[in-house]
Amino acid sequence: MSVQQARRLRKGATDAEKRLWSRLRNRQIGNLKFRRQHPFGNRVVDFFCEEARLAIELDGSGHLTGRGQTSDLDREIELYEKGIRVLRFYNHDIFSNLKGVLDAIIYAVDPERSLWP
Repeated sequence: MSVQQARRLRKGATDAEKRLWSRLRNRQIGNLKFRRQHPFGNRVVDFFCEEARLAIELDGSGHLTGRGQTSDLDREIELYEKGIRVLRFYNHDIFSNLKGVLDAIIYAVDPERSLWP
């Protein structure tokens, strides 16, 4: 995936991506630096934190199909082999439980700083 293609994806961000990005940018969450629409070879992850080796993917209804789930699994295996963990959230979660999504991200990086028991 080229840098130009990643830029196009950033410009065409979904409402869920825009909302989550508004909370991830500028080290607002756990002082972690996230990039959006970050390329990995011929794939792009929605958000990526290099220091935590963490990718975040937002999924719409297309990811509920068998084909979408297979593609997602292939992507996760490929990233896992590169030492990158993947967190997936449905777009609906961003609008209905953003605080829970943000805390899940913090928990994945540092359970001690999470609000979860």
